[in-house]
Amino acid sequence: MPKEYLKLKQVNCKHCYRCIRNCPVKAISFAHEQAHIVEDECILCGRCFVNCPQNAKEIRNDLPDAKRLIASGVPVYASVAPSFVANYPGTTIESMEKALKALGFAGAGETARGATQIKKLYDEMVNEGTQQVIIASCCHSLTMLLQRYYPQALPYLAKLASPMQAHCQELKKQYPSCHTVFIGPCVSKKAEIAQYPGAVDVVLTFEELSNWLTEADVKLEPGVDSRDEGKARFFPVPGGILRSMDCANPDYDYISVDGIDNCIKAIKGIVSGNLSKCFVEMSICTGSCIGGPIIGKAHHYPIRDHIAVASYAGKRDFSVDMPPIEELTRQFSASPCLRVNISDSAIREVLAKIGKTKPEHELNCGSCGYNSCREKAEAVILGKAELEMCLPFLKEKAESFSESIFNNTPNGIIVLNESLVVQQLNQAACDILNLRNKEALLGSQIVRVLDPDVFVEVIQSKKNIYDRRVCLVEYKRYVQQTVLFDANYRIFILIMRDVTKDETTREQNDAMRRKTAAITSEVIAKQMRVVQEIASLLGETTAETKIALTRLKESLQLE
Repeated sequence: MPKEYLKLKQVNCKHCYRCIRNCPVKAISFAHEQAHIVEDECILCGRCFVNCPQNAKEIRNDLPDAKRLIASGVPVYASVAPSFVANYPGTTIESMEKALKALGFAGAGETARGATQIKKLYDEMVNEGTQQVIIASCCHSLTMLLQRYYPQALPYLAKLASPMQAHCQELKKQYPSCHTVFIGPCVSKKAEIAQYPGAVDVVLTFEELSNWLTEADVKLEPGVDSRDEGKARFFPVPGGILRSMDCANPDYDYISVDGIDNCIKAIKGIVSGNLSKCFVEMSICTGSCIGGPIIGKAHHYPIRDHIAVASYAGKRDFSVDMPPIEELTRQFSASPCLRVNISDSAIREVLAKIGKTKPEHELNCGSCGYNSCREKAEAVILGKAELEMCLPFLKEKAESFSESIFNNTPNGIIVLNESLVVQQLNQAACDILNLRNKEALLGSQIVRVLDPDVFVEVIQSKKNIYDRRVCLVEYKRYVQQTVLFDANYRIFILIMRDVTKDETTREQNDAMRRKTAAITSEVIAKQMRVVQEIASLLGETTAETKIALTRLKESLQLE
């Protein structure tokens, strides 16, 4: 079975960096404007899945594997996580089993039965008192966090199987040769069965189960459970392990920690060696398992879900047989992520490329997804991030570029709001309007310097105006006006191209043509008089000569 427990739908990823911001271990790389999950660093907490605004992350679909198990003819039993009462309000294990049987399962049981076995072993560890600090967790994401990032804390982790493994082992003892499918709110359980094979054959999330039920048109019906068993049903809520335990040894402090940030702080405190005689329950998800990525993505209501679990939990333990301790013992080996020492000079070189040459330039705003500019620079060096992920840098670069164009274009530009109040203008506009500086007009009505009718015309006609030639008499200038209205930002943009020189040249040429035509007319008149005098002497007609000279005059006037 391939990995890729969390997949990325690249078409939906819009480089928003929200997944990187929410990834506690930064196991996401960014290249070619796409996010990519780094599997060897990921702890499968599912926060990227929950927080992705584009739904670009998807959990590997193992429904085909579950269906193949059922189609094989071998009995398949489901182990249902106790958080199911939060994800499917009003259901009980009886109504859940009825629906699962309609899908082809041979039967279903509660993972809480395996939790009962594990919690008894926790009580034994506390009563023995030999381990100073005990980290108790059913969360495989926490185990991965310790193995990959805090291996020095592994000695404190209780060397026990998870309730999922314990219950599925019990099912396989009870029903020899059967297959088992765990159903719960967590994606990391898919990786857990790959790391510890044998007990569980397939893991399905509640989302996959819901899709299957819909596809098969099977309804989950409300149920009633009158039994007083199932204290271990408390496991999926914060402090749920402790609520199911006896906690009989007064020498221990009993602490519950949920949420990865709190877990990391607690782990660092434990590793520091300042704690003794502590039993610490940990869960990566805020709100523990009822805050799991599948529940959280769909419809997580912490108070309602907590009440649902507490109402379903019994006041006494399930009656379970305890297998030999070695069957519930697990060894957790360290598999630390590769760490590369990066020199300070290399980090400074990357920072300089995005304009951060001084400590005060390092805003540490987190918009790129990293906690600090230096952390992001390290990611760039490691090939996990790109320079352009720095939004303040891109903003400054874009503003600098646009400002350069705005200030250096020979055309005058004025930006106005809907009330025709000047918001911005460039130096070219100041030159055209004979203004000393921008401040002379900023914040003022455009009517102070220009006729506002053109803006009213654009609003009323809902059509922009392009290259309209206007004479600004009081400024002794001719301009070609373009007026644009941006409906999104509700602003006017006035662009004025100074054509005074062209217009002056044209007027001078017109005047010269008129003067030339006048002189020509006068010359023709004189010539006509001379011709008439000569004609009278010669007795010849002047008609043809007059016509020719008149045509010459008209030709000059047209030029």
